[in-house]
Amino acid sequence: MRFSSNAKQFVLLIIVGIFLLLGYVVFNHFNERQNMVWFDTSKIHIPVDEDQRNTCLSKPILRSRVQNIVSPERLLYKQPSVLVGRTDVVAVTPWLAPIVWEGTFDPDLVDIIYKSMNLTIATTVFAVGKLTRYVRFLQDFLETAEKHFMVDFNVRYYVFTDRPDDVPSVNMSQGRHLSVIQVPGSNSWQEISARKMKTIQTAIERQISREADYIFCLDVDSKFHARWGAESLGRLVAVIHPWFYQATRDHFTYERRPASTAYIPMDEGDYYYTGAVFGGFVEDVYTLTKVCRNQLEEDARNSIEAAWQEESHLNRYLLYNKPSKLLSPEYQWDDKKTKTKEVKVIRFSTVIKNYAEIRPNV
Repeated sequence: MRFSSNAKQFVLLIIVGIFLLLGYVVFNHFNERQNMVWFDTSKIHIPVDEDQRNTCLSKPILRSRVQNIVSPERLLYKQPSVLVGRTDVVAVTPWLAPIVWEGTFDPDLVDIIYKSMNLTIATTVFAVGKLTRYVRFLQDFLETAEKHFMVDFNVRYYVFTDRPDDVPSVNMSQGRHLSVIQVPGSNSWQEISARKMKTIQTAIERQISREADYIFCLDVDSKFHARWGAESLGRLVAVIHPWFYQATRDHFTYERRPASTAYIPMDEGDYYYTGAVFGGFVEDVYTLTKVCRNQLEEDARNSIEAAWQEESHLNRYLLYNKPSKLLSPEYQWDDKKTKTKEVKVIRFSTVIKNYAEIRPNV
């Protein structure tokens, strides 16, 4: 049987079409495999976050130890099977960053995902002051951290103090270490506050960038009460201030004087963030501290001090550099404040103290 020339062309077109279709299927199969990260222990596959992959500073020394790691918060806060759900609180920002409350994450799944990465979390605290000084709070801070903070993760505590001999000895779990770094004392708590950003920036450059993946900068006059785990990890993390989480922006205590580099106009602002806790990828926190340090120093040259020192500059930075994750006031409560119905658990809180005892110029 002989085919006409038109029939031959038709058959050829069909064959070419089949090969093109097969090629398309094969290409997509391998392309999808290249854009997935597999966690064998949990049998969970997670799309690679390209924005996270490309996050880095211009300085090679601060290249992220986790820049090729997926951003698990995308999975944790978008998968219905993971989300437990709360209807009494807002659990997402206008720019779609998660706000972490009790009941908005699955702690078991969070731990499965992050523990497979063998991460190290740095934690900075400052114990500087007069008389009994802030070093007095270190015992409770460290002992409660060992019970509740990033349990079963590698943790490196960096204690900055003018009294290194008074740092208490606390038994550390495996994979957890304490480094004591001596810094100058001061007769002004405002000066101590202003120097924190510079000190953290310098420590990241000299040491922390080589030893940790994430970092949290915490106030030492606080203690842990309940789980603070990997649900708190993100590229840039801030905590909503416990005294302002129900307030509108016109009540926020931003720096309102245009002469300060921390200035925020009355018609701007998302949340009021506490200066007692901030964190994220080491290189992202490095950028934050560098910018805030420069602004603090510029204000000092102009003989102006922001309303709440480094907290004012932190709020200015986070207004224009949105956090990728917010932690609810559970992660920085104030023991002077009565617990509210929205706060199901207090994880970390500022302890009640006599400021006249511990602040040099009060």
